[in-house]
Amino acid sequence: MAAGVQLPGGGETIDLQQQVARLQALLEASRQVHSTIHENEVLEQVLRIVVRELEMSGAAFPSTGLVYGDDPSEAIGADKGSLLSWPLDDRDGTRMTDLVVVPPDGRELTLYESDFIEGLALQAAVALENARYHKRNIAFARVQQDLDAARQIQRSLLPQTLPDIEGYSLAFRSNTCYEVGGDYLDLVEQPDGSLLIVVADVAGKGLASAIWSVSFRAALRGMAVTGMPLDELATRMNQHHWAEGEEARRRYVTAIFLRLHPATGEIEVVNAGHNPGFLVAPGAEPHEFNAAGTPLGLLPGMSYTLERGVFTPGARLLFYTDGLTEVFKGDEEYGPERLMKEFSTCPSEKADGILDALWTAIEAFSEGGPQGDDMTALTLCRGISSTEKVV
Repeated sequence: MAAGVQLPGGGETIDLQQQVARLQALLEASRQVHSTIHENEVLEQVLRIVVRELEMSGAAFPSTGLVYGDDPSEAIGADKGSLLSWPLDDRDGTRMTDLVVVPPDGRELTLYESDFIEGLALQAAVALENARYHKRNIAFARVQQDLDAARQIQRSLLPQTLPDIEGYSLAFRSNTCYEVGGDYLDLVEQPDGSLLIVVADVAGKGLASAIWSVSFRAALRGMAVTGMPLDELATRMNQHHWAEGEEARRRYVTAIFLRLHPATGEIEVVNAGHNPGFLVAPGAEPHEFNAAGTPLGLLPGMSYTLERGVFTPGARLLFYTDGLTEVFKGDEEYGPERLMKEFSTCPSEKADGILDALWTAIEAFSEGGPQGDDMTALTLCRGISSTEKVV
């Protein structure tokens, strides 16, 4: 007589051979369920196993619409008591779906059948959660691939070469907080031989701001090639951005414009709600180009004030976005005062050297803390000729 297991109360027994057969069948069923990484295929495998291997009349996952054999929803109206259900929960105990089984002729399940389905449901829950993780990972990888491509495109829209202007040095640096960002920087040669420099910052950061920065670039370049005065350019850009609609107005743009006439050193500046530009020249107090109007696209009908000056030999200029000043060490902010001091006292006479020094100072202040916003800066320097040094 085969050895067996007596159930409490003297009920049904399972001999050892049956136990081995049950475990082998469950292992094979688990292998089939885990053989795919697609959610629907996992569930379809479970339904096939229940109906074919256990010879049930039907089985379904009602929340998914998947049915194999008799539809449990039709059996519900006839005899609710003939339906049996097993939950499929994830690791956190959240219900993913339920396995509903219709036994043949509405009979009760045997101990073997009930135990088998319970074990199958546990394995199906694991396989289903893994399939969902896989699906999310695939979606994330696709999004990441698109963001990487967007990052490369946005980087390609920055000036790829800098104009070689005799007697001047020019450099910029732009680091986004995420894959893409809302900072914008451009250099546009003008019909009269001057150079238009623009540093701008779309409100917010990330993909939405990056999209609007590209739109801003297209509009600006279309207008800038005409060589119109900077105050008119800012006015038209403001009206254009406002007319783009409600979402554009939420993504208003702060911008600072500069036109440089290299031969004479004359400069024109318009600040549309942007951080102040810094100008440091020998023998003069540091000067700030403060906002002369609201950010672009914030209010319709705005006009902007043009500021003129002379960029003398030995002078240096800094335009930047607020990512440079809104760096924190604990609750302490780096701030524009520190930035101005570092900029004005930097010993380097070259634009790229000054930017290196600024980034080093900011990183030292933050003590390696994470970057909290897009960071863009442009520096323009005018050298002193040997004759001017002697004088």
